[in-house]
This record gives sequence, structure tokens and C-alpha cells, in this order.
Amino acid sequence: MLYFPPWKTVLILAVVLIGFVFTLPNFVPESVRHGEDGRAHAPWSFLPNQTVNLGLDLQGGSHLVFQVDLDEVRQERLNNLQDDVRILFRGTPPILTSGQPAVIDSQIVVRLSDPEDMARALRRLDDINDRVTGTGGQAGTARTLDIRDSGDGRTITIDISEAELDSIRRRTVQQSISIIRRRIDGMGTTEPVIARQGDDRVLVQVPGESDPQRIIELVGTTARMTFHMVESGVDLGPDCRGRTPPGIGAYPTDEPSEPCLAVQRRALVTGEQLTNAGQSFDENGQPVVAFTFNQSGARAFGEATQRNIGRRFAVVLDDVIITAPVIRSAILGGSGIIQGNFTVRSATDLATMIGAGALPARLAPIEERTVGASQGQDSIERGQIAILIGFGLVIVFMWLAYGYFGIVSTAALITNVFLLLGALSGLQATLTLPGIAGIVLTIGMAVDANVLIYERIREEWRNGRTLASAIENGYNHALSAILDANITTFIAAAVLYMMGAGPVRGFAVTLGIGILTSVFTAFVLSRLLIATWLRFGRPKKLAM
Repeated sequence: MLYFPPWKTVLILAVVLIGFVFTLPNFVPESVRHGEDGRAHAPWSFLPNQTVNLGLDLQGGSHLVFQVDLDEVRQERLNNLQDDVRILFRGTPPILTSGQPAVIDSQIVVRLSDPEDMARALRRLDDINDRVTGTGGQAGTARTLDIRDSGDGRTITIDISEAELDSIRRRTVQQSISIIRRRIDGMGTTEPVIARQGDDRVLVQVPGESDPQRIIELVGTTARMTFHMVESGVDLGPDCRGRTPPGIGAYPTDEPSEPCLAVQRRALVTGEQLTNAGQSFDENGQPVVAFTFNQSGARAFGEATQRNIGRRFAVVLDDVIITAPVIRSAILGGSGIIQGNFTVRSATDLATMIGAGALPARLAPIEERTVGASQGQDSIERGQIAILIGFGLVIVFMWLAYGYFGIVSTAALITNVFLLLGALSGLQATLTLPGIAGIVLTIGMAVDANVLIYERIREEWRNGRTLASAIENGYNHALSAILDANITTFIAAAVLYMMGAGPVRGFAVTLGIGILTSVFTAFVLSRLLIATWLRFGRPKKLAM
């Protein structure tokens, strides 16, 4: 109906006002909204001050492609399997072998002392030959290992099956993507693109980050952190190649005066037992990394420091000692700090890496590209020109074709653009070049509903209805066609968002939001404007 009760009018105007409030920060300089101290000042301290996030193609940033070192993962799996076989053959009764199980040419080779043990050995090895876990977490029919008698009756070869290698590859890449996302998010960047590319590559796009080397250091570091006790009295020699007792290893350090230290190979606690890590400052004002253990890690760390007061313990990151302080007193609270030659930035990056977790494999950058700000600005300017041209042509057409009703559709169209920008700002969505294309398409589609309504009104007027009746029937009869067209387009946008990636999703976001705002402005807001015109203008004929 053309009658709008006061509450409905207030609700429509409130939606429009909220859209304008969320859009306004995009037209106010950053210095005005936050001031020189970076804090929000009135009125922005209580009003929304988010702006539309610009994608890599608009504001510039870093584009990198990393390759996952799956050979390292395979080698680690073989080493673990070698230990499993050794322990398995020590069972009761033991199976004697000629030497220890060895890794030769990407397979485990075991030579039995007695050929009569072959059948028993194969049965025992079958206990560790599990079924391959599929993508949904369900065990399939394929086995993780290929266990074979080499044919001489004494030698067994154990290979990782192709199905298991494919499963390892999928898991490794997926875990890498999850950890990379946590690390990049810890930098405070907005809407990074992190996606799988091919079988063993990961695409990383970080808008606004002009230093790709920082991304390489942050993403490419495995960040396996462990805590070990330092063994004094072990002479490693000037080249750090001296003999060490069993269970003791030589680890390099970052200190030129102390190039390496002898530490116990067995870790007291690991980075997996950390629950939190962040950049902080010590009592001297120097940047440090503060950390907190979980319950098991806190207990183990507390017991170790209580037993070893006066000794040194080493913090090892990717097989390199980053600090080795002396234990002055027992650390029982489950928290502590890591000191070193840190800057605020390096301490923040280290805390981000260890807080996000260790990568399952090393990542090597194979493609590095920087999108400059000038290129992004050029894209923005071209996008603005495209929007203005499309907007202007639509307005001129509507004015020429529908007169006063064309003015109403123009007001609705302008409001539609503001609501769309306000929604993008409030949702902190990322605007890309395809997203600008979605806005241009929305502008063209927004007047479709008005055209359907106006043509139906014109038809009703020609059939002899009164002006109010013609407008009422025109809106009512056009509603089903408007909903059909926009619902199907919205479903297409939703599928693009779910199935697409990067630029495709940016296009889908602006198109989907634009459909919702255009239906509201074309059907609800324009109807309110025309009803107001009929109420106060009291026209006698159709102004189109």
C-alpha cells in the first residue's frame, strides 16, 4: 500500500541514515578521524570509523608463492618409521637383525639374521601398516606402507605408499595454510589472500605490506621451538665439531663470541605446549618475547628449573639457539620471557611465529612480486571513472524516459551506492578491481526494478485507473518479477563466493550486497518517496 505508518517511515529513514554514517569515514581523511596520535577523536570515538579495505590490486602490497618442501616431510616420516621398526623388533620375542634398520633410497631396509623369522617379522610389521586417512577423516582401503620381501628370504623393504604420500601432501599443505594465516593475521593486516596453488604450493597476497622480505621471513621460518638444558664441560672445539657424549648435541648460536653450545637433545618442553606468546619489554626497557605454557608445559618447565638452579638452559628455534640464560630461581608460574638482541619488530614477528605454531615443513619462496602504490592508485582512479560514467548514463536515461519518476530512481540509486559502501565498510570487506566491476553492474541492475515498476504503472494508467491506483498496482504486480530476478542473481553470487577465490569472491561480495541494497532502495525507498509526492503534491496526472 502507498500508506506508510510513522514507524515504517522512521525505520526506512533509519536504515538510510545508518548507511550514510558507515559510508562517511571513506570521505574523511585519516588524519582527521584519528589525529596525529593515532587515537580516534570525537565524533569518531563513538561513531563508526571503519573504511573499505582495498585489495592488493588497489592499494598495492606483496604477492608471493611458496613451495612446500615435501621431501623434508617424507624424510622425517622415514626417520620416525625407522625408530618404530627398531622398537617393534625388540618386542617379545625379539627379532634379530643384521645391523639396525637403515634408510636407503627413500625406503627402510631391514636384514634379518635368521630367514626363519621372515613370516613373523612381516606379521609384526603389519601392526604398524595402518589404513590411509582420507580427506574427511575416514580410513580408506589403501595402506600407509608397502612392505615387501626382497626375494632373498632375509631382506625386507618398507616404502611409504603412494596413497599415503598423497595424504601427507594434502595434510601438509593444508596445515601450512592454516599456520600461515595465523601468522599473517598476527601482523594486523586486513583480508590477506592465502590459498593452495597446485599440489605443493601456497599463494600469499598481503595488501598494504610493501616489504615482501618480511613476509618471507615470517612465513618461511618453520618456527619449531624447544627448550633444552645446556651441558657444561663439553669441549666442542673452535669449529664446533668436537665429540659429544650420547644424548648431547652441538647447536649453533647467534652470538659470535659463543658460536655453539652443547645441549641435551631431549627437550624439556616444546613450542606445542605454549598457549600464548607476545612482544613485551624487560625491566631495562628492551624488547623481549613473553610466553605462557599450558598446564603440562608449566609443570615440566617448573620442575626442570627447580632442579637445575644455577645451570643454563637453551631456547632453540629451528635448530639454532636464540638465547641461553642462567636459571636464577625456579620458574613455577608457567610463564617467562625470551631475551635476545631483539627490536620491537623482530620480537613481534618471533612472537607471532611461535604463537601460530610450527610449520609442518619448510616453505621456499619461488615467486615474489610487489604491486606498487602507483599502480593501485591508477586502478582506483580508473574504477572511479567507470563508476561515474555508468552512473551518469543511467541517470540521464531515467530522466529522459520517466521524468519525475526518473528523479526518484536517481535518488534511490545514489542512496543505493551509499548503502553499498556503508555495508562494505561495516563488514570490513575487501574491495578489489572485480569488486568495482560488481558495483558498476549493481548500478545498472538497480534501475531494472524501477523500470519494471514504472512500465507497469504506465500500463495501469493507460487502462483507465486513477493515479494512486495505477501506482499501487504497479508496485504490487512488479514485486514478483523483481524478487525472481534478484533471488536468482543472489544465488549465483553466493555460489561464486563459495566456489571462487580471490578476485572472484570480491566480485561476488559487492554483487551480493548490491542486490540487497538495490531491492531495498528501488522498491521500498522509491515507494516512500512517491507516496510522499502523492500526499503533498496531489498531482492529477502521471508525470512520465
